[in-house]
Amino acid sequence: MDSVIIAEAGAPGVIEVNGRLFMINAKGGYDPIAAVKEQYKLEDQTVRKIFDFAEDLSAQVSRFKGHTASDLLALDTILAERYGTKIGGKKGNRTYATYDGLRRITVQVSDQITFGPELQIAKQLIDECMTEWSADSRPEIQSIVTRAFNTDKEGQVNRSEVFMLQKLDFKDERWLKAMEAISDAIRITGSKEYVRFYRRDKQQDEWLPVTIDMAKA
Repeated sequence: MDSVIIAEAGAPGVIEVNGRLFMINAKGGYDPIAAVKEQYKLEDQTVRKIFDFAEDLSAQVSRFKGHTASDLLALDTILAERYGTKIGGKKGNRTYATYDGLRRITVQVSDQITFGPELQIAKQLIDECMTEWSADSRPEIQSIVTRAFNTDKEGQVNRSEVFMLQKLDFKDERWLKAMEAISDAIRITGSKEYVRFYRRDKQQDEWLPVTIDMAKA
């Protein structure tokens, strides 16, 4: 490969020692510029260029998030003064829209949930039921139970499948006790707020999301 990458003293990842230029390697050592392959130099410069844009964009999104929260809080405060109350309360979901109905902002608050030790008691009771019912229980019920307690990490369970268990209607005393244990196991450790943006060109059109998540852009 022809040499096309020019590295200068003071450039990111390049250091000058006694008049010689080196690139800092992944172990923190110094490799002479001439000994570094051109494709590695090109990759280094490309990543640094993209990363600079990414950091700038991240900072813009962070500022935008802060401005959005401040502006909506200001609106909520004005409305609270007008009506003597708060929209949705502290944890309430809210929807804001333009007068023409073509732009919409939704704020959704989701509780962050973990499970206490009661969940293991629930699992033991459910396992007893599944063992006894194995001949008669439907495969889809056994599948829900398996998915609910199929952990990838210690202490992690499939929350949606655990909650699905509570929708199953069985009269067995052990099952009822297990569902009670699941309810008692729920711990709300905090909440997270999600702000989403939607637009449409005409009032009769479907709402389209304004994508900020790069993975969905």
